[in-house]
Amino acid sequence: MDYVFEASPQVCLPVQGSSQRFPVSRIFCVGRNYAEHAREMGHDPNREPPFFFMKPASAIVAGDGDFPYPALSQDVHHELEMVVALATGGSTIREADALRHVYGYAVGLDMTRRDLQGEAKKMGRPWDTGKAFDFSAPCSAIAPASVIGHPDQGAVSLEVNGELRQRGDLKDLIWNVPEIIAYLSTLFCLMPGDLIYSGTPAGVGPVRRGDVMKGSVQGVGSITSRVI
Repeated sequence: MDYVFEASPQVCLPVQGSSQRFPVSRIFCVGRNYAEHAREMGHDPNREPPFFFMKPASAIVAGDGDFPYPALSQDVHHELEMVVALATGGSTIREADALRHVYGYAVGLDMTRRDLQGEAKKMGRPWDTGKAFDFSAPCSAIAPASVIGHPDQGAVSLEVNGELRQRGDLKDLIWNVPEIIAYLSTLFCLMPGDLIYSGTPAGVGPVRRGDVMKGSVQGVGSITSRVI
């Protein structure tokens, strides 16, 4: 292929117990998918249809990489999530078939410029500047579902400098993984390599340069990221 300039390398994630890499296509994020988090953000946690926002694949920070504190923000928040990694895709996927499309799971951070997101909300504008900025999607190695199965319960937690900030359980997801995949596939034709950040529990809050974030999802893995 004769490109006008050298193409960027494929964004990819390590796979637990393997030398293979998982190529990342797109990143979808589910908004307000834990009731307590919905409440802390000032919203009704009733089971309304799920909504989604996106981050570019280039926002990935693979493994336990550092998170550079972004410019033009004074209020950057952590949001720990279980990440769903798809091996196959499609449209209008049936809920009963959804897990067949999952390659594995990981632990991710949906880093958020809360001040810029808040300004966008007030002005009725998209959230891209608050959510889709560079390095905003740290993600651990992927644990294959063939090894760990499909976790639907287990602790989700995050510590900052050893202090517990977030704690929840996968069983408390308002929309579970099969439901998320099925609904999202009515809006987009899902593709191999797509990642879905499944939502964050309550306790989101600010980080500062020098902080160390350590998150885990029981049965999936963990992530450590230092704010620089």
